[in-house]
Order: sequence, then C-alpha cells, then structure tokens
Amino acid sequence: MLDSQQPGSVDSAPEVHVEALLPMEPSATTRVMAGPKAEKTVSLALQGGGAHGAFTWGVLDALIEDGRLGFEAITGASAGAMNAVVMVDGWLEGGPDGARAALERFWREVSLDGDFWPAQRSVFNGVFGFWKDNPVLEFWGRMVKSSPYVANPLNYNPLRKALAAQVNFERLRAAETAAIYVSATNVWTGKLALFERETLHVDHLMASACLPTVFQAVEIDGVPYWDGGYLGNPPLYPLHRGARTRDILLVQINPVERRETPRSPQEIQDRLNEITFNANLMRELRAIDFLDNLIAEGVLGQGDYKPLYVHRIDGTGALDEYQASSRLDARWRVFQRLRDKGRGAAQAWLAEHYDGIGRTCTLDLQATYQ
Repeated sequence: MLDSQQPGSVDSAPEVHVEALLPMEPSATTRVMAGPKAEKTVSLALQGGGAHGAFTWGVLDALIEDGRLGFEAITGASAGAMNAVVMVDGWLEGGPDGARAALERFWREVSLDGDFWPAQRSVFNGVFGFWKDNPVLEFWGRMVKSSPYVANPLNYNPLRKALAAQVNFERLRAAETAAIYVSATNVWTGKLALFERETLHVDHLMASACLPTVFQAVEIDGVPYWDGGYLGNPPLYPLHRGARTRDILLVQINPVERRETPRSPQEIQDRLNEITFNANLMRELRAIDFLDNLIAEGVLGQGDYKPLYVHRIDGTGALDEYQASSRLDARWRVFQRLRDKGRGAAQAWLAEHYDGIGRTCTLDLQATYQ
C-alpha cells in the first residue's frame, strides 16, 4: 500500500485537499496523488487529439473511481495537457471526487451545448478544425486556408476563458503534488518546449494546443509556440527523471495503424496528421525498448539503470468508428459517448493488466513501433 500518512503541515495549505499530498513513502519528497485504496503508483502520459480527449477523460474517470493507482507525474500535449491540469487542480480542491467532478465540469463547459454564445462556438469549432471534413464546420474548412492572423485577427480562443475560470493556477503552482509536464513547439527553434507544474499558467496550455492553421502563435516571454503534439504527443522522457516509479501508463487516442489506403485529399491529409502526431512517440518507445534491452543484457549496470515498464490504454476498437474529422465534433452527447468508451477501455485494461504494474512491461514495444 502507499503510505497514507498525511503531511504534517496541512494547515499551511488550507486550500489543498489532503489526498493530493500523500507521500509515496515516509522519506520521499516526491508527492503522489492517491486515494485511500491506492496500492501502486504510475506516471501518466496523455496524448492530445482534439475532441477525442473526452476518451481520455473517461479513462481518467475510471482509474480514479477504481482507486488502486496513485499518480506521481503526468505528461501531456494539447487536450492531454488540459485533462492533466484540470484533474490535478480538481484533486487539490476535493480529492479524487473533486478530480472527477472537475473533469466533467470542464468538458461540459467547452462543449457546444455549454455556455458559449454563438460567435464563441464558431471559434471553438476551429480548435478542432484541423480535422476539417465535417460539413457542419465547412466554414472552418475555408478559414484554415488563410492565415489565422487574417481569419481570427482578435486571436480569440474560448478555451482560454474556460481554463482560466476553472483552474486555480496559483494553487497548482504552489502545491506539493504530482508533477505535470506540458509540451509545446518552439516556433523559432523547431524544438520541443516543456513546461513544468511549478511555472504553469493558462498561456502554457494555450501554447500546447495552438494549431497554427487556426490560431496565432502563443507568445510566452516573447517566444512564439505552437501545438505540442508536433514534437511530443506526449513526451515520455520527463518521466524518466521526474518520477521515481518506473511504470508509465500511456493513454493513446491517435491510431497508429489504419488498414485502408487514403485516396481523397482530405483522407490523405488526415492520415498524414495522424502519422505526424505519433512520430515522436514512436521514437521514444523505440529508445525505451533499446535501453531496456541493454539493461537486460547487462551492458548497463543494474544498480544505476532500471527498466521502464510501459503500459497503454488506447482507443483501438473503441474509436474505430470515429473518423479523424470527428475530432472537431464538440457536441456534449459525443463527449459523453467518448467518455463512456474511455471508461470501458480503462476498466478492461485494469482487469487484464493491473497485476503487471510494477512487474513487467504490458505493452509490446517492438510490435508498437516496428
């Protein structure tokens, strides 16, 4: 069991729910988000993928409800980063139940059935308009052909308002709880940028979700950033140094394989986007497999190097019926269906693979990247 001793100075952080501050073990300084039933610890790696991020919401909801896993670190891009931040902030306020409620509140707020007035809804559609063959959103199909500096001169993004209203970023930065790593792409250098929880504010999330065909680059300290999915969707390497647990649970919503040949311009573009947003993840999985093999062969000393155990919950089967264009479908009933599919996938994964956590890699890495 995870040590359930509460920190000695809870009074110093009255706004933080005590279950967000459980120590991993008595001598550890790393904090793990864990409920009273937690037995094992994992790090989470959450992919971005537009409206399909509601699938990840369902996965997280089921994992929290199950309660046997604590979360030491979370890395995410775009919608994955938003899920991570909303979950941790909700946990800080109200423990596991608060995290579940916060995720539902966020997805409800950003749905087209939420509180957006019509003009806001048109812009919100553009957040998911990178996958743009949905006739309902034909307007954005035309707009992305021009510069976002022309199409959206005021650079309005309703997601910013929703996140700023819901997330207490000051509390998030100050709390001793699970680590968060948010990826973005540095436009000037073409390199991956990584923002950590201790420095996060709403603009970092906007940068991580900034599709350059829809929104102007997000400037932070004078540097422009685009969507983190281009270079890290999600990045895994920060979990090597930022977490003591060797178990990484990947929630993957972008399909690696599609057994059909795209033929129309839109089908070709959609498939290219999927490949692009998985490319760096495949490289990192290949690197993990390479290092694990060196450790197993004794080339790297066992005392200094430990293998990583990678696990995956993905949308294979559950999301097969959803075309790439559905990533822009922000209706509440669609979010609910995706959430339910995510919950089902997580429950099935727990039933099959929970015992392997801490013992083995339940994801066949070679079959995934080769």
